[in-house]
Amino acid sequence: MIYLDYSATTPVIDEVLDSYVRVTRDYIGNANSIHNLGVRSKELMLKATKQIANYLGCNFNEIIYTSGASESNSMAIKGVALKYEGRGKHIITSKLEHKSVLETMDYLESKGFEISYCPLTKDGSIDVIELEKLIREDTILVSVCAVNSEVGYKAPIKTIRQIINKKNKKTIFHSDMTQALGKMKINLSDVDLASFSSHKIYAPKGIGILYKKNGLVLEPLIFGFTENAPFRGGTPALPLIVSFSKSVRIALENLESNIKKVEKLRDILLNGFKAVNVHVNSNNQCVPHIFNLSLLKIKSETFVRALEKDEVYISTTTACSSLEASTVLKAIYNEEDINTTSIRISISPYTTENEISEFLRVFYKVYDELLLKK
Repeated sequence: MIYLDYSATTPVIDEVLDSYVRVTRDYIGNANSIHNLGVRSKELMLKATKQIANYLGCNFNEIIYTSGASESNSMAIKGVALKYEGRGKHIITSKLEHKSVLETMDYLESKGFEISYCPLTKDGSIDVIELEKLIREDTILVSVCAVNSEVGYKAPIKTIRQIINKKNKKTIFHSDMTQALGKMKINLSDVDLASFSSHKIYAPKGIGILYKKNGLVLEPLIFGFTENAPFRGGTPALPLIVSFSKSVRIALENLESNIKKVEKLRDILLNGFKAVNVHVNSNNQCVPHIFNLSLLKIKSETFVRALEKDEVYISTTTACSSLEASTVLKAIYNEEDINTTSIRISISPYTTENEISEFLRVFYKVYDELLLKK
């Protein structure tokens, strides 16, 4: 099997899985309980949270645990909208966003909020000149992802922060950093809110983080608060929290060397595709982990299904929008051949050169077979 769909989800690495099993077995107490078992769980939770905060460069009390990045995005966007609608109902986002952001924006628009979509440049980046024009006195939120999940475009987060401060210091800045964690350096001092998910960095599914800058107040989505869950009610998922903490440490301690590994693999892919007539959509403005191209003459789903027969796994757009045409590519190119034939190959530091070579061999074979059928 060759798995090249790491941006959809990652396998759980042994070291992280061992932590999950150990904590599940040895820490049965609810961290909200006042007896010794509960106190012991609470202490471990605090230790894990402080480790995450240390690696992310924030305070431990700025971390809110959620069920995943989709919940974090919803909590951030709806939480700001409902809390600050008296100040204004204008929100800015982009077509680079994950479905959980775009659909939340659609919901808010149906409730009377005005949503503006920042235009993109020809290389897929946020057009910061147009963004500055969009920010108004009644703009309460800008939400722009740090890395697009489909093509890998990186947003100029620091520049966006500077523009917001220049135009309206009261405007809150949220960034979905799910695809950025473990792929590039991030700086939480540039944002007010940031979303993360564990299963993108080799930890179990089912837990995410919303970073919330101290002093910022949100309207909560889930009530039932406790000392350990002051913004999102519920029993802390201790095994998931500890696993997440370990995966953050592993990912960020090896960040530089991992990026170099992936850049080398990306270059092999890029050279390999020179032999076929495809349109490469990812560029030097993208993280090397996400490689997107359009087949032009073969539909995305047809190609992905054909690769499956050789146990090669990639994706079309994103896992949440796998049967839909690319909204990202439509926003940039608006050409049907590009929008409807795109595939995403997402690699990781655990991918080997042999796997890339075998993938290219199968790719050429399937590509030729499908072209002959047309």
